[in-house]
Amino acid sequence: MLSMWTAVQSRLLKENGASLVEYALLVALIAVVAIVAITVVGERVSENFSEIAATL
Repeated sequence: MLSMWTAVQSRLLKENGASLVEYALLVALIAVVAIVAITVVGERVSENFSEIAATL
C-alpha cells in the first residue's frame, strides 16, 4: 500500500508536463489578447472609413 502511495505521489509531483501546460496557457492568453485588440482596432478603422465615405 505504501509503495502504491509513493508511486502516485511521485507522478503527481513530477513537473515534466508542467512546461507544456504553461506554454499552452500563454498561447491561449496571447490569442485572446490579439483577438480583442484586432476587434477594437477593426471597429475604429471601420468607423473612420465610414466617416471618410460620408464626407465624400
